[in-house]
Amino acid sequence: MFQFSKYQGLGNDFLMLDGRQSTDPEFVFGLNPELIVQLCDRRFGVGADGVILALPADQGGELRMRIFNADGTEPEMCGNGIRCLARFLADVDGDGPGRRWQVDTLAGRIVPELLADGTIRVDMGAPFLQPEQIPTTLDLGPAGLPMGELEVDGERFAVAAAGMGNPHVVIPVDEVEELDLERFGSQFEVHPAFPAKTNVHFVQVLQPDHLVMRVWERGAGPTLACGTGACATLVACHSLGLSARQARLDLPGGPLQIHWDEASGKVFMDGPAEHVFDGVIPDPEAVAAARSQAALETAPAISTAPPQDAASSIDCATVCAQGCIRPDDCPSAAARARVEALLNSTSLDDLVTLATNSLESRTRARFERDVP
Repeated sequence: MFQFSKYQGLGNDFLMLDGRQSTDPEFVFGLNPELIVQLCDRRFGVGADGVILALPADQGGELRMRIFNADGTEPEMCGNGIRCLARFLADVDGDGPGRRWQVDTLAGRIVPELLADGTIRVDMGAPFLQPEQIPTTLDLGPAGLPMGELEVDGERFAVAAAGMGNPHVVIPVDEVEELDLERFGSQFEVHPAFPAKTNVHFVQVLQPDHLVMRVWERGAGPTLACGTGACATLVACHSLGLSARQARLDLPGGPLQIHWDEASGKVFMDGPAEHVFDGVIPDPEAVAAARSQAALETAPAISTAPPQDAASSIDCATVCAQGCIRPDDCPSAAARARVEALLNSTSLDDLVTLATNSLESRTRARFERDVP
């Protein structure tokens, strides 16, 4: 089994897994897209926009972050996700305001900082504005970033593109709430102008320092917020002469403060990240083996010799439903042995106590941190 914590940033929610002490690069029993999809399913799983792993550093940073979308794909970065990661690390380790983390991602080194009010400021680095860096087939325009017109579902839109370690297309519109996000967002995501697909952002300018936007995230669909998208939107709008270098960007989940610093060229993002709950998920292989063992123990003790031409592979769930038909060479013996070893070495009460104590200590630390 493994422990997880759920965090959200403006409604963009993630399952956080702490694997900083793990020697297994996959960390959780054969992490794969199917498992990610199952965990993120809001009806049959825990429910989340993605899964984030905190892993040992391998590029000179303090730690490494891997993030997986709800569809099992692995994006380069996620602004809301790294804020949630920072808040999670602070809660687990008991860190206070001023703590900064050097986090290696597929988009490079990202540096979040815990502020005094509990929000997270993230140094997102400089935006990527060359077409090949994003990547996009749009040409570099007079505003200093890729731009042009694209046709989607019979309608043409003026667009601009920017990269924050992951690709973004920004589409200014007159009334963002009137736009059919499902219709256009899904098609922009896979538009041929973006060979690696793209995150999609429709933005309405209320004032030079106040924008409102809606998000279609690559691999996740409509979400309540996108941190890297808010950064890319501010960069695009300022480059196009639509906004100031610093602005409030209202997303469906709430506002972010974005600042594109002229001196350093870096983009800074301020926003919240909050704990939702902690939980424990059992190893699915062990659960399946335990269920198989329980079924064998409760089934009638009927032994039936296999026919001479029986296949070497036996489906124990059907053929052996009334008792093992090949006890000397049982295909599920290895799985049962692992379960028996686990149960013999640790009582169920001890396993529950271990998980409970860990969750209680984490919750206690969180309450103590919040008490003045």
